[in-house]
Amino acid sequence: MADKKTAGNTITVEQIGSPLRRPDAQRQTLVGLGLNKMNRRRTLEDTPAVRGMIAKVHHLVRVIEEA
Repeated sequence: MADKKTAGNTITVEQIGSPLRRPDAQRQTLVGLGLNKMNRRRTLEDTPAVRGMIAKVHHLVRVIEEA
């Protein structure tokens, strides 16, 4: 049981910027986060991959809460 997942490691992000006139990689990153329209919120598992995606589009999203 080396890979234990703990419930409660989540992060909520909200899209605050438009993907219009952005590079395709940034648009695809928003889709990967489950965001594609303004003011949408998603609660995601807090993993290094999700943190990297948020860092890539940090100017388009806002972290609402970390639990």
